[in-house]
Amino acid sequence: MNKLIGVEYTQSTMNKFIEAKSHVQNFIRSKYMRNDFLLEFLSMKFIDDFDFYLKSEKEHKQITINKSIQRVRKIIKLAIAEGYLLKDPFLLYKPKRYARKVVYLETKELIRLEEYSFAQARLEQVRDMFIFCCYTGLAYAEMYALSSKHIIKGFDGKMWVQMYRQKTGSKVSIPLLPKALVILDRYKEEYNDEKLLPVISNQKFNSYLKEIAEIVDINKRLTHHIARKTFATTVLLYNDVPMEIVSELLGHSKLDITQRHYAKVVQKKVSQHINSLEKKLKNKK
Repeated sequence: MNKLIGVEYTQSTMNKFIEAKSHVQNFIRSKYMRNDFLLEFLSMKFIDDFDFYLKSEKEHKQITINKSIQRVRKIIKLAIAEGYLLKDPFLLYKPKRYARKVVYLETKELIRLEEYSFAQARLEQVRDMFIFCCYTGLAYAEMYALSSKHIIKGFDGKMWVQMYRQKTGSKVSIPLLPKALVILDRYKEEYNDEKLLPVISNQKFNSYLKEIAEIVDINKRLTHHIARKTFATTVLLYNDVPMEIVSELLGHSKLDITQRHYAKVVQKKVSQHINSLEKKLKNKK
């Protein structure tokens, strides 16, 4: 994997497997008081105990635990493929369900954030970058890497962002909405073709967002990822953009990924349409 970083894998993917390995090592030492555990002794109990360990000792949420176990299972499948194991000891394992809650800015919160004038330049910059991502859906890595080569004139004569997502390697083409263009224009004199937006670490970015949320009175734990969720919900789905197009703009590899994430959002939109339909039907009587 290490040799294929930048080819088939990203550094962040590599880091997640290293982290999963560390969790397994610590679990084996904690549970079995040893440094090794033979593949032939693996059973469903092992993975169930590992799940319990991550929950009780590491205080991980179920979504994080499921991801760690998914990486462990990949290694086991490699062991089977290489002939080190004859069958999958975790064949009957099913990931535990968890409540998936999408946190995003509602229209009134988004407008309040857009219109607020901050006294500190650093907060103004972070706010602008966050808003830019609310109208483009770019993840932090893509926002950080954004340069003039990623801005193209589309078939419709309008400006688009065209680049590859670092997480999945999938190509995304996103039309630049007016508010996103305004922000790019705001920084065009200050930054060159290689960097269209201010450069700031993800950690500092999220730290400043916490300050911003308190100042603007947004009672949500703001992180960069919420901008992407806001793009999908408040900007797209709530303005009747079809799920297939939302999936395409987010760069999801499969439509069902988008559907799983935003099912409840769609239910809310359906409810609004039904209420509107009921009023129309009543008026016809």
